[in-house]
Amino acid sequence: MFQNRAEALALALPAAVFATLVFLLPVAILLSEGFRAGGGWTLSAYADFFSQTLNRTVFLRSFRLGLEVTAVSAVVGYAAAFAIVNLPANGKGRIIGLVTLPLMISPVARTYAWIVILGRTGIVNQAITGLGLSAEPLRLLFTETAVFIGLLQLFLPLMILSLISALENMPRDAIPAARVLGANWFQVFWKVVLPLTREGLVIGGTLVFTGSLTAYITPAVLGGSKVLMLETLMYQQVSIANNFISASVIAFILIVMSFAANILLKRIATARNRR
Repeated sequence: MFQNRAEALALALPAAVFATLVFLLPVAILLSEGFRAGGGWTLSAYADFFSQTLNRTVFLRSFRLGLEVTAVSAVVGYAAAFAIVNLPANGKGRIIGLVTLPLMISPVARTYAWIVILGRTGIVNQAITGLGLSAEPLRLLFTETAVFIGLLQLFLPLMILSLISALENMPRDAIPAARVLGANWFQVFWKVVLPLTREGLVIGGTLVFTGSLTAYITPAVLGGSKVLMLETLMYQQVSIANNFISASVIAFILIVMSFAANILLKRIATARNRR
């Protein structure tokens, strides 16, 4: 396409400069705040952050909820993807459209819809009290369960779409061949389907885990101040405490966790494929 490498680099240079000035440089400046204290470079800000019980609790809660949402998304995503892939062409297109539809709706609207569902006078509590399962409405909002449900609904379509793409690229005769050779359905999934769709799982898992860690609206609305996550804690540090050093520490932790999740998933998939 290009006559020489210099021409290609010259065309890419404006975009690279723009991305560096608008995105990379501000992020680098923000992250460097957590390593500068007293005029020198130090890790004291990170030590102070993890020395506080609240921060450790928020960190572990964010990490745990991210893992839980990713694990449940993978299980539900594989079941949904298998069902969709095996549909006729017309039905498959409609169902994929329904899966994609929530991604076209603002996360704010999707999150506030859960207030109507999980509130004290919401659909769930009305059903519970109507069936006589509880004399009083249950406290469902501002709990970890509410945050988990909101994050799962928010990012599950990403996992399903990733797995659909991976399953469609899998050889059609792989599963029938494994069944003919005597493998049960668990062995088919574990030894045939999972290795052949590992790339889709890595992509979907990275998107879901990273999204669960960095989402702000859903934890803020459904968790409030009672269920703090790293992103809501970072917002409080900036807007209320005016503590940009602590916010820089949290931002760096989120970035490291996101990259670590992607690398770990790729290593696990590669190691399993070699075995």
